[in-house]
Amino acid sequence: MSYNIYTFAQRSDLNDQADELIEASWSTFMLNDEVANEYYGHLYDWFSPYQFMLTDEADKLMAVGNAIPFYWDGTAEDLPKGWDDVFLQGIEDYRQEKQPNALSALSISIDPRYRGLGLSKQMVTAMKDIAKENGLVHLVAPVRPSLKHKYPLTPMDKYVQWKTTDDAPFDPWVRTHWKLGATIMQVAPESMLIRGSLTDWESWTGMKFPESGLYIIPDALVPVQVNVEKDEVVYIEPNIWMQHVL
Repeated sequence: MSYNIYTFAQRSDLNDQADELIEASWSTFMLNDEVANEYYGHLYDWFSPYQFMLTDEADKLMAVGNAIPFYWDGTAEDLPKGWDDVFLQGIEDYRQEKQPNALSALSISIDPRYRGLGLSKQMVTAMKDIAKENGLVHLVAPVRPSLKHKYPLTPMDKYVQWKTTDDAPFDPWVRTHWKLGATIMQVAPESMLIRGSLTDWESWTGMKFPESGLYIIPDALVPVQVNVEKDEVVYIEPNIWMQHVL
């Protein structure tokens, strides 16, 4: 099967379908990050050349990629804290008219009906090509490991060291990046913050939180912290910074 890659600037007619695909690809709580809720629309207003879609031969939308350009000096010390911070830095760099030299992946969303077809490799390759076509010299990604939710009590710095029998990264999504030439730079322990009331989280997860404490919820990489007295649930997600050579 052959695929087509289009930027949002090229195929604005697919924007509504792209929004629906993204919503269908993620657990509800993952769609309620505070930074994303405030700024996601700017990706299409200000950074449309870096947002892209993959379609099949019949023009069926199968996957969506989102990324943001920013300035980075190339050192681990200068990396943003994680997903939220790189999003905010990209917004601020744009407002300050600072010339970007790097692209950070934000998400790759694949229609659940088309998973297992190798589209993730196609999407990462497309993101690398888009970075090069726009004159950027770095591509980084705060990677969300695809199997970490099955091991929520394992610290990320230990999980990232797990290997397969052939010494490849244990996690499939990390391994996909690795096979495409990416290297692991460091763990981002506080990459994404999702905060809400008990009612919010009960509606997002279908769970009840009778008392304060740590709870394991489906698709979360680490437990959430519930504070009944404050009527607050906080999820701080760790990711893994990886760098691709362009």
